[in-house]
Amino acid sequence: MSKKRSIFEIDFDVEADASDDGFPAGNQAAPETKSYNVQGHPLQNSEPAPVRRSPMASAIAETSEAAGDRARAEAAIRAENDALAHEYVRLKKLGLITDLIQTSDVHVTKLIRDRSMQADPELDELKASIQAVGLSNPIRVEQSDEGYELIQGYRRLTAFRELAEETGDPRYTRIPAALVPRGEPLDALYRKMVDENLVRKDLSFGEMAQLAMSYAEDIGVSVHDAVSTLYASAAKQKRTYIRSFARLLQNLGGAVRHPEALPRAFGLELDRALDADPVRAGELARRLQAISDRTVLDEARILQVALMARRAKPAPSKPSVSKTTLRFERPEGEARLIAHDGKVELRLERDFSALSKARLQAAIESFLDTLDEGEGEGRG
Repeated sequence: MSKKRSIFEIDFDVEADASDDGFPAGNQAAPETKSYNVQGHPLQNSEPAPVRRSPMASAIAETSEAAGDRARAEAAIRAENDALAHEYVRLKKLGLITDLIQTSDVHVTKLIRDRSMQADPELDELKASIQAVGLSNPIRVEQSDEGYELIQGYRRLTAFRELAEETGDPRYTRIPAALVPRGEPLDALYRKMVDENLVRKDLSFGEMAQLAMSYAEDIGVSVHDAVSTLYASAAKQKRTYIRSFARLLQNLGGAVRHPEALPRAFGLELDRALDADPVRAGELARRLQAISDRTVLDEARILQVALMARRAKPAPSKPSVSKTTLRFERPEGEARLIAHDGKVELRLERDFSALSKARLQAAIESFLDTLDEGEGEGRG
């Protein structure tokens, strides 16, 4: 049997309370009280009670919030790293990433340099400038498994290495370098090197011809095409001079050790003289190779003597011989053929020097074979 709850009614004299002078502490009004949702309290619905969590629930909530904050922070870091990586790749493609790298880590084997490996008389001026104001134009390199491959800046690299050796200053063991994208085609790297060097007034025709020959060998094209590709920015006359110097170096069989020392006019005249006299070209090459320790002056003296002998040689008197002249039309224009005793001359507006030696030889052999076949038929 349940007990009945007793309810007592108590009357409070509100006015009497209001007329009191105040609380003992001197407050003029009773402190504000809050009623909470306590079962059985007359004002149980006046204001909700605060939510209280158990210690375990609070720990779980805090852990969840921390994990969410950490995940958001990691996502922001990943997004920032991705953006930085994309920016790095973009700048590297443009060659705008610059770093200080050890000069000992830079190799010069990938590209045949257009610079002669002989002493550079103007290198001292470059070293003095670097000591005074530093290096304003960094070299360009491509990263490799062994370090870096030099693309541009052979003289600057040489200057830093010599300064480090001469002064002992460790600052010159590291050089500012712009990093180019790895794996760029070889012909593009050659072209970049050449375009930078075309603005240098001291780059000789011999050096440009040597580079064209090296490029032709590396890429597998003719020297004529190599000149057209590498020096597309140069004037047509300049490309013609470069081809003449390349032909001179080829006729001398690589015996010229100092092509950078050949003046333009001298080199062009020597090319014409030796191209018309292959026997003399072979003799001159053997004379050069016989002096293994020759200097620039030694080589220049040998070449000058050879050219002067050619100039002094009197032109042989030409006996009066019969000749046959033919004229016929070709796509290039009118061709003129003059046949002498022991000599055939073909005149046509076409650059036959652009053809490879193998192709020229095959064409001449076919020409002679055709003449022999016709001669045999005539005798039969």
